[in-house]
Amino acid sequence: MCGIVGAVAQREVTELLIHGLQRLEYRGYDSAGLAVVSKEHQLKRVRAVGKVQMLADKLNGQLICGTTGIAHTRWATHGVPSEANAHPHISGDFAVVHNGIIENYQELRTELQCKGYVFTSETDTEVIAHLVNEEMKTASSLLIAVQATVKRLHGAYGMAVINRCSPDRIIAARSGSPLVIGLGIGENFLASDQVALLDLTHRFIYLEEGDIAEISCHNVTIYNNKGQKVERYLHEAESEYNNTDKGNYRHFMQKEIFEQPVALANTMESRLTDDSVLVNSLGQGAEDIFKKIEHVQIVACGTSYHAGMVARYWFESIAGVSCDVEIASEFRYRKFITRPNSLLLTLSQSGETADTLAALRLAKEKGFMSTMTICNVPTSSLVRESNLALMTRAGTEIGVASTKAFTAQLVAMLMLVTAVGKCTGHLSSDAESAIVHSLHSIPAQIKNVLSYSTKIEKLAENFSDKNHCLFLGRGEFYPIALEAALKLKEISYIHAQAYAAGELKHGPLALIDADMPVVVIAPSNDLLEKVKSNVEEVQARGGELFVFTDHKSSFKTSSNMTIEEMPTIDKITAPIVYTVPMQLLAYYVALIKGTDVDQPRNLAKAVTVE
Repeated sequence: MCGIVGAVAQREVTELLIHGLQRLEYRGYDSAGLAVVSKEHQLKRVRAVGKVQMLADKLNGQLICGTTGIAHTRWATHGVPSEANAHPHISGDFAVVHNGIIENYQELRTELQCKGYVFTSETDTEVIAHLVNEEMKTASSLLIAVQATVKRLHGAYGMAVINRCSPDRIIAARSGSPLVIGLGIGENFLASDQVALLDLTHRFIYLEEGDIAEISCHNVTIYNNKGQKVERYLHEAESEYNNTDKGNYRHFMQKEIFEQPVALANTMESRLTDDSVLVNSLGQGAEDIFKKIEHVQIVACGTSYHAGMVARYWFESIAGVSCDVEIASEFRYRKFITRPNSLLLTLSQSGETADTLAALRLAKEKGFMSTMTICNVPTSSLVRESNLALMTRAGTEIGVASTKAFTAQLVAMLMLVTAVGKCTGHLSSDAESAIVHSLHSIPAQIKNVLSYSTKIEKLAENFSDKNHCLFLGRGEFYPIALEAALKLKEISYIHAQAYAAGELKHGPLALIDADMPVVVIAPSNDLLEKVKSNVEEVQARGGELFVFTDHKSSFKTSSNMTIEEMPTIDKITAPIVYTVPMQLLAYYVALIKGTDVDQPRNLAKAVTVE
């Protein structure tokens, strides 16, 4: 989503702001801008449509100097991508940047227009600037004006405000959209993601829901939603989350695909012995909670939702615990029944996904026995607000299309399922040992599959002129097919659809022709013969088939079928490993199509608004 960077220093901050925005480019955006209070106490603003480099180029022709400033990358919600809609927005002496959505902005806009304020953009954010201006007419300080302003706002926001008449401070406010303060020496910083500030500091304070902070060079004062001064925990950033260099790889996505053997080994480190799961390594007090679980409700969005769908098969077949999976944006808005001794399990790479976070907060009101999150960012809101947090330790993921974060979630959930089965007594020690041995083998198996990348790159040429594609899978490979289709459409812009293979004859078979490639995920397992029947249905109708399977499957080949033979993999971990060739296929098709692999159009890495 949109990115925020701010700085209050004793040195020029323009270059710091630009560099911070560049570090946030992976989040997705369509325009960028900054505002600085000059030495003459004037507000200087520059905005540009397109990449941050367009803003930097524009700045080269203008002298923008100052020691206090805010900057923003915008992902359009209200109003088209344009310079007029780009942040910061200015009203009189005030400049504002904002992430989120102000739901009552039309009402506020009408009220402010009646008071004489002129709007120059289509955005919801501009009402914040004008409201601060209006409140400052009676407020004794910028802090008090912002405190009064946020009481008028309905929706989600992370915002930063500067005032040319108070050039030594930034006021920041957070409700539903994350903000982090970076602490320096004689200077302090603000951002929507610590990644923006890691070249400046490793000391961070995360604002809690409803917090408002006053940031100056030497002090940071935080107030809660009641206006009371509060202390927030100081975090030291871990070096593993500062790896934002592509190295020798062409794209971050490619790098992150190839990092998976190491990332998944990190996920498992210190959580497994040779033949068992260390239950309490999954969270303090985990064993007591797991013993009571009778039901698991998984809530997630996008790729994380697909991971949850795989876990549902595991929870019921391995742990003997009923499990439901729901998209967070649906779950939070329907009336649901909370089952006895139910665990709410949220999944999110960023830990800031707006709908998932709202679902967690709702669940706390609905009588869930406990809450747990599986997340990649230890300082995130989901981690802070859940009873238990299982960190995936995948390291920074820059590519918008998730790869290693997805497989790390799967590994984390297989460990969790095994631990729950162990604690409830449903899983025998021999069965636990077999799963753990299979988990230990995953890094080597994925490394083996990655050695097939040249073959898959060649296979991708078959998709160069295609506009549509079908993916098929059965059982726990149906969610893997969904994830594979999502990856292909995310980065290559090919329309891709996934189906449970048994559903083929219930409608999708009508789509099959020579121009519709069909990718089948079909390892040797109990459902293989069923999948073979589905494949024959496609063959009979002239469809072009690409089957990912192993040497045990013995598919009857034909001129319209390509077999991509994978190594033999344990049944329990096969969904994790078979994800990797699907990622490679999407990546190489996108290269052929010439798309922006790391920053696909219209998409953002972390969706922090509804």
